[in-house]
Amino acid sequence: MFRYLKDTLEYKLQYSGEPGSAVFTTYTDAAHGDCIDSGRSTGGYVTMMARGAIGWGSKLQSIVALSTTEAEFVSAMEAGKEITWIRNILGEFGYPVTQPSILHIDNQSAISVSKNPEHYGRMKHLDLRYYWLRDAVNTKCITPSYIPTAEQIADILTKPLVVVGHCICMAGTSLNLVLVGLGFEGPVSRLKNIAT
Repeated sequence: MFRYLKDTLEYKLQYSGEPGSAVFTTYTDAAHGDCIDSGRSTGGYVTMMARGAIGWGSKLQSIVALSTTEAEFVSAMEAGKEITWIRNILGEFGYPVTQPSILHIDNQSAISVSKNPEHYGRMKHLDLRYYWLRDAVNTKCITPSYIPTAEQIADILTKPLVVVGHCICMAGTSLNLVLVGLGFEGPVSRLKNIAT
């Protein structure tokens, strides 16, 4: 870990003023049952604004998910709480968010469960607090959106990745290598060829 920290001291988050269709977007992912001691899943999310990460989190889930769908749904609920907090703080700053916030999930079953109550039978054993996400979707506060796993930048927060995948996720969050004095400043994506 210390070697990783030492080797990444020159990486900085960079933001651009390029307009997007949404004020901010959030990506969420889970690694189902990856803790060999407890069988619990790791969930993570990253929230992007101005093409840079403004919030992220990664932690072992408090329950043992019985399926990938459950693990992804629980992770999406945690990301949804972050979305609500960001919407509230932007409103307090005088920038109310009126359109639904996009939540990118790479599991279509989890998206289905968050949108459609007829899937309740498969998930009825979950604690009621996890159904908060369904209410947020119904009130148009959050819009779950499918994203292919290869484009899921929250992967970096849930599992070890190969070098190329790691670099792609870093570039997706605008974590760029800045070497002042050596004349190089740019996205990590330029380094993908070096990594392979």
